[in-house]
Amino acid sequence: MIMSPNEIANNAIRHALRALRQRHLVEEGAHAPAFLALSRPIISQSSEWKEKAEKLELELQQCYKAQSRLSEQLVVEVAEGRASKSSIEEKDATIDNLQQELTRARDECSQLKADLEMKIKAMELAISESQELKAQLEAMTIKAKNTEAENNMLIDRWMLQKMKDAERLNEANALYEDMIDRLKASGLEKLAQQQVDGVVRQSEEGAEYFVESTVPSVCKHSIRAHEGGCGTILFENNSGKLISGGQDRTVKVWDTNTGSLSSTLHGCLGSVLDLAVTHDNRSVIAASSSNNLYVWDVGSGRVRHTLTGHSDKVCAVDVSKISSRHVVSAAYDRTIKIWDLQKGYCTKTLIFPSNCNAVRFSMDGQTICSGHMDGNLRLWDIQTGKLLSEVAGHSLAVTSLSLSRNGNTILTSGRDNLHNLFDIRSLEVCGTLRASGNRVASNWSRSCISPDDNHVAAGSADGSVHVWSISKHDIVSTLKEHTASVLCCSWSGLGKPLASADRNGIIFTWN
Repeated sequence: MIMSPNEIANNAIRHALRALRQRHLVEEGAHAPAFLALSRPIISQSSEWKEKAEKLELELQQCYKAQSRLSEQLVVEVAEGRASKSSIEEKDATIDNLQQELTRARDECSQLKADLEMKIKAMELAISESQELKAQLEAMTIKAKNTEAENNMLIDRWMLQKMKDAERLNEANALYEDMIDRLKASGLEKLAQQQVDGVVRQSEEGAEYFVESTVPSVCKHSIRAHEGGCGTILFENNSGKLISGGQDRTVKVWDTNTGSLSSTLHGCLGSVLDLAVTHDNRSVIAASSSNNLYVWDVGSGRVRHTLTGHSDKVCAVDVSKISSRHVVSAAYDRTIKIWDLQKGYCTKTLIFPSNCNAVRFSMDGQTICSGHMDGNLRLWDIQTGKLLSEVAGHSLAVTSLSLSRNGNTILTSGRDNLHNLFDIRSLEVCGTLRASGNRVASNWSRSCISPDDNHVAAGSADGSVHVWSISKHDIVSTLKEHTASVLCCSWSGLGKPLASADRNGIIFTWN
């Protein structure tokens, strides 16, 4: 039978105690005769024997005391042995745990070493790929520099060609002036007077003669054009045909001579907020509340392009006066986009901090004019997309921009009920038009300049249309036929008629 360590220790202590008792009994038996002899009365023994007996008894007591101390010491040493053995067992268990932890740590170290080797290989691969990309970047940089040099050379050649064209134009102007002088000298006063009083404009078909604009005073036609309101109207170039767009998602073409509908363009998925027409009158572009622009072929009546890219309603659009290819649009996503109509996609996007209500191309097609909700008029370079200049045009939102025929003056209208004329070259105010009853009806109320640059027409929230003389800064005519707020006005390039549209969708033409 296997005994526990405690039982073994208890047996050892009992055995030691028995041995001490036996030794004590043996010593006590050995000394018993002496005690007996000493206890007998021996008169003859001397005091020497008595002293020896006392001495031996003292030694015996000391032996007993030594025996007791040894017994206590043995018990203490046995207890210390048991504690030492227990401590050794605990330390053995601790050593086993530490050995297990050491084994786990060695395994983890091996795994980390393997991971480190994999990451080193991945880093070496990334460094190799980075070096390859750096080499490709250097090659592309060199190619870009070469391309830029070629581009600069082409620009220089283009500028040289433009200079040559300008010289030829100057020669043609000089020849024209010489011809006018000869005509005056020959006494053709009537023709000279026509050249002074009239306005000569160029189109793709050649030069056309336009008479001065007349001040409208009489309503010629009343046309119920759109359900829900008519937000924009525009005359075709060098034509008496009027294009209108409304809340009913349609674009309509009208003959202003008879007041009849010529055609209707369908396909717009939102309200029409602004219109533009190419200078050849073949395409009509509509800005829509559906965040898109729609381009129709007027001849077939079909949608030619749907220009997508704005993230909010498109409220303004215009076509370059130089080329029917370039279109500019503005939306309430705080962007202006330039589009290529031949390809049907956006070529440049301009970003600004305030929403834009109106945009116009300059006469040379190189600058974009924009009117914003913060009341500022801004000019942008179409090539670089950079802001050229800006001016605080109104204390409230700009609602309309209209460019004069000569391209030197731009008319801005604002929610502060002012109509300002700016010199586009210096952005200085050259005139301010106002009327006590004239109140701009909406953020997209459109005013216009007459073709001879002598008059301005603008609608009012009370249903009237005011016509100002630019030279006198006075109202020369007030037209009152509308029964709702007038949202837009447009003047025919032929000098007459003037057209206006209101919130009820009714268009009036004026002679």
